[in-house]
Amino acid sequence: MTVGTQMQQAIAGLQNAAATMKTFSLETQDQNAKQDFQKIAQDLDNALQTLQQRQKYIEGQEPQFKNQ
Repeated sequence: MTVGTQMQQAIAGLQNAAATMKTFSLETQDQNAKQDFQKIAQDLDNALQTLQQRQKYIEGQEPQFKNQ
């Protein structure tokens, strides 16, 4: 498995986890849990943004990893 493929899988996993936390936040009536889920989703979105920037950097440095 290439670095590009692994990065794509990591990004997809974070996107899935963030979406799940957002869904939990919308579905719960417990305000503390809602805030926790929102915080986790925000943290995951931040991590996702970092990985996406890293992916762009990798693609710029190693064009063979682009669009794998």
